[in-house]
Amino acid sequence: MTTAYVYHPLYLEHSQPGHPESPERLEAIVAALDKIPLKARLTQLEPQPISLERLQRVHAPEYVARIRNLAASGGDAWHGGETYVCPHSYDAALLAAGGLVTLVEAVARGDVTNGFALVRPPGHHASADEGEGFCLFNNIAVAARTAREELGIARVLIVDWDLHHGQGTQYIFSDDPTVMYFSTHQWGIYPGTGHWSDAQAGVGRGKTVNVPLPSGIGDAGYARIFDEILIPLARRFDPELILVSAGYDTHWSDPLGSMNVTVAGYGMMARKLVALANELPGVRGRIALTLEGGYNRDALAFGVLATLGALLGDAETPDPLGPPRRREQPLDSKYLNQLRALHGLASSE
Repeated sequence: MTTAYVYHPLYLEHSQPGHPESPERLEAIVAALDKIPLKARLTQLEPQPISLERLQRVHAPEYVARIRNLAASGGDAWHGGETYVCPHSYDAALLAAGGLVTLVEAVARGDVTNGFALVRPPGHHASADEGEGFCLFNNIAVAARTAREELGIARVLIVDWDLHHGQGTQYIFSDDPTVMYFSTHQWGIYPGTGHWSDAQAGVGRGKTVNVPLPSGIGDAGYARIFDEILIPLARRFDPELILVSAGYDTHWSDPLGSMNVTVAGYGMMARKLVALANELPGVRGRIALTLEGGYNRDALAFGVLATLGALLGDAETPDPLGPPRRREQPLDSKYLNQLRALHGLASSE
């Protein structure tokens, strides 16, 4: 098994002082990776900027030009400063989308088995014509569309385990039956989308699967969601590639959320996806992750290391941050069965 990672120092040049989506997030990951033997087992890939042709399969040309012009004119911020552009943001965003595509191309060719694109700015909130939630271009949507149209991949499963619902990714693929979008997210916070009843009509029927969650759900709850909802749906969908929007803001210490996931929990979720990728005949182990949120830098860094260990096949996940400080809330079995019924899965009872 060969596991790759993508990184480039240009990702650090997208920066606005005091903003939570800061270069220090990625610096923390790189610093942690440099300190452990695991790095020697990884293959580093050099990212290539995304071409305008590939980018504009997802994003309106007018929106792409807007981001380019904002960067050229010195930058701007919108939505109350939530999403920003600085002079280097356009180039960094092109390289972020291109970095994930570089990884997906290597996975599709069989050069590597799987990997993690350590890129920023993140992407899953960006829609076709608007950047939101710290995101400029939707990296995972661009990669999925490239895989479908250029790399001979018939069906793509996108798993989004970020704290926040990736409404941009959902909207982009809501009418596309060849891409399944599966999201777990805390309900009642930004962006306020991702209800369980979304996208149950039209040609994309059943290919959007939202699992909104109350606060406090921890590792055991996520394990049940993966085992009882995600994995059966993935087997039915039969993808040929698995992509992951990997956010680490569900960690119990993250300042933006109130979930109870641990570092070990990220390793658990990643191992389940690796096992699924190895099981599904069309996937043949092919899985690529891209960095989304995560705002406690220690939790982010250790969470990424746990994920990389799982991609490499490690059975154990060191967790230097330990268990949650709050009691883990059990996941309601009735709710899970309602979701199973909604998506045509047999009840677990």
